[in-house]
Amino acid sequence: MTIESDLLSRSQSRCELCSATEGLSAYQVLPDSDGSVDHSILLCSTCISQIEDASQLDVNHWRCLNDSMWSQVPVIQVMAWRMLNRLSGEGWPQELLDMLYLDDETLAWAQAEQLQDAPDQEAHFDSNGVSLNSGDTVVLTKDLNVKGAGFTAKRGTAVRGISLVADNSDHIEGRVNGQRIVILTKFVKKTN
Repeated sequence: MTIESDLLSRSQSRCELCSATEGLSAYQVLPDSDGSVDHSILLCSTCISQIEDASQLDVNHWRCLNDSMWSQVPVIQVMAWRMLNRLSGEGWPQELLDMLYLDDETLAWAQAEQLQDAPDQEAHFDSNGVSLNSGDTVVLTKDLNVKGAGFTAKRGTAVRGISLVADNSDHIEGRVNGQRIVILTKFVKKTN
């Protein structure tokens, strides 16, 4: 059997991200792809063209990730995570990212090669000078009064799946008590 026939069988002849049935082909998920089914995903031509060319990106096409992100197949989880991160500035993808859980190995694979490198994005560092990445978990090192939300985020609170603020290396975003807030990097510590 070929990889493509194995992928057709696994996906029931549908794009593994958007469920389209036309124009399907195997797509290698880098880095370190060994060409196996475990490192490949069956995608339609629409998904492939938007993954490879950001100028063709149609945000509404990717609402399909609301379903595909729940797949139990790690390579599909990796692609869903990467696309949600790429679109996180739109609002709704960040909410999906906040719900998505990847085991440590799958998350490391997903973070290994971002689909879209942020143009000249400044590095973000926690209070100890440790580099922060989108999707990391941090802990608050100080009680923070959250203006406009009417609560105080307590020291020691874990903030999972942070987002980096592209134009300000001193700010990250995360969800505390169900509220999405901006946090100064000098008040957080990265956890393992």
